[in-house]
Amino acid sequence: QVQLVESGGGMVQAGGSLRLTCVASGTTYGLNVMAWYRQGPGKQRELVANIATDGVTNYADSIKGRFTISRDNAKTTVYLQMDSLKPEDTAVYFCHFARLILGGGADTYWGQGTQVTVSS
Repeated sequence: QVQLVESGGGMVQAGGSLRLTCVASGTTYGLNVMAWYRQGPGKQRELVANIATDGVTNYADSIKGRFTISRDNAKTTVYLQMDSLKPEDTAVYFCHFARLILGGGADTYWGQGTQVTVSS
């Protein structure tokens, strides 16, 4: 079992910045990918960014160049630095943990989410 706790959400004006933090605990051993997803009002949950144990990252086109994902493997913590925020970034942001399984597939876990609101 893996537990994920997000923090750092809040309300900012357009153009502002926030940094989200997700701390993973429990059985976090092994190769894994940690990610941030978000779900805005009336929208489907979408991948924002992810980062593997080796530091390889992937970003959604909508936030590329504005958000930066990073991780601290020693603390099993992932961060999302969000700059130049836009109103359309308003959403609940969820932390996600996927432990890679030999032969394919993964064990996956979700955090409870943290609200980010960007006002115009």
